Amino acid sequence: MTTKITRLSVRDIRFPTSRSLDGSDAMNAAPDYSATYVILHTDSPGKHEGHGLTFTIGRGNEICVAAVHSLAPFVVGKTLEEITQNMGAFWRDITTGDSQLRWLGPDKGVIHLATAAIVNAVWDLWAKDVGKPIWKMLTDMTPEQLVRCLDFRFVTDALTPEEALAILRRNLPGKAAREREMLERGYPGYTTSAGWLGYSEEKIRRLAREGVAEGWTHFKQKVGGSIEEDIRRSSILREEIGWDRKLMMDANQVWEVDESVVNMRKLAQFDPWWIEEPTNPDDILGHAKIRQAIAPIGVATGEHCHNRVMFKQLLQAGSIDFCQVDAARLGGLNEVLIVLLMAAKFKVPVCPHAGGVGLCEYVQNVSLFDYICVSASLENRVLEYVDHLHEHFLDPVVIRNGRYMPPKRPGYSIEMHAATLAQYEFPKGAAWA
Repeated sequence: MTTKITRLSVRDIRFPTSRSLDGSDAMNAAPDYSATYVILHTDSPGKHEGHGLTFTIGRGNEICVAAVHSLAPFVVGKTLEEITQNMGAFWRDITTGDSQLRWLGPDKGVIHLATAAIVNAVWDLWAKDVGKPIWKMLTDMTPEQLVRCLDFRFVTDALTPEEALAILRRNLPGKAAREREMLERGYPGYTTSAGWLGYSEEKIRRLAREGVAEGWTHFKQKVGGSIEEDIRRSSILREEIGWDRKLMMDANQVWEVDESVVNMRKLAQFDPWWIEEPTNPDDILGHAKIRQAIAPIGVATGEHCHNRVMFKQLLQAGSIDFCQVDAARLGGLNEVLIVLLMAAKFKVPVCPHAGGVGLCEYVQNVSLFDYICVSASLENRVLEYVDHLHEHFLDPVVIRNGRYMPPKRPGYSIEMHAATLAQYEFPKGAAWA
């Protein structure tokens, strides 16, 4: 029996996080965490719907909604079976099948964000259909089945399908043991919750102390307001978390290349593990220059990296020490998997961007699969966590002693409660009345 996608619905969901300055940083002073939220409806009684979202921070979310409507014909009327028998071909079709829509990217911007919401909804539907969470569905695939889900166009100079197969086959031994380890101990995380730029000193200290008590060993702070303020806040955090825990910093793109070098040399006294997005996220060579100048402090970026080609260049140019894929900015899970495999080839650890709304729920699946099947290593790997908005999901993340415990509910962990969708839909929901 087949499952036909009969209809796509999309909603503009926004949370007023700007009121409490949750998520505030040097570039984004007052974000409203938002989601372009897609549901794929099917024709079979009792069949699950496919849910997916892409993440924005408020104004402009309605543009993503419009882009989803434009892409809907690529899935509506198709069966899940005809899509999933060759997911790689489906992904190429939705990103290049209409040259006029592709002109709006290609593979970047609003059209690619909309692609992510739809593609991830297809993966959610597929995982629900087989009765497994995404991470488990992926780990149970053969290397050949996985590679068939991917489109290697424009990256074969860095990674071929044969190389991807070799990576996956190489890690087959020990896969079951790594899966058991994750189920028992969970995947290591780090918290950004104490480090938002708009928080008072009192709030920073309180949240840092709570983080230490909860078992977190890695903390991240926002920098980039003024260097004097950055130094003061770094000092506060070091006082609270001590020197045996890792401290990371995130400038959210506000510095010039040379300014990044100067400022990080001043902040080096606090022993930062990495500086994240020190400059314009598109400046591949600028990141390489910063990395060379501030070592051994690492450079991390990727949450605004548009596509697999840009990640390819960051890796080829030696621009990053940490690869930060974003599950909703890349064009869905297909493209995320390509980046994981490229990073494994270049021996760069993947530490996905999370936070936002739903991003933690998404990327826990990504990191679990990365460890079990692709990297087979936890060295220098941590997954971001932000304690915001998880209560709105049917399958919220579970954190135990600073580690993500694997989700068990079938799907991509991204489905929201119906009451949440009604309350926070913009502009008619009660939260915006």
